[in-house]
Amino acid sequence: MFPADLLYTKDHEWIRAAGDGTAVVGITHYAQEALGDVVFVDLPEVGATIGQGEEFGTVESVKTVSELNLPAAGEVLAVNETLADHPEAVNEDPYGAGWMVKVRLSGGLDGLLDPTAYAALVSAESH
Repeated sequence: MFPADLLYTKDHEWIRAAGDGTAVVGITHYAQEALGDVVFVDLPEVGATIGQGEEFGTVESVKTVSELNLPAAGEVLAVNETLADHPEAVNEDPYGAGWMVKVRLSGGLDGLLDPTAYAALVSAESH
């Protein structure tokens, strides 16, 4: 249900480490489903340095506005420019076309959940 190559936060962000010191970040299927139709995504400037757990942007849906928190400290290398015109990509493909930022990691991936632990968290929240 949750991609095995990702790590997750308790706040429903995911991170995919590339093995070259970079990683891609987005929100999970569970998060986009809870938000409903995403209508706007506010992302940081390229070059911004953001600490682990710090806000890197917001996602706005028809229901609410939610903070996005970076799963691991790093410098923003790229933002998904497509989301400016097509925020619905977050709903349609949260682990692919709906990615949000690419970062150069400056810290570890401590405290993140593997797919099994994240599935248990989602299951607990769903009941």
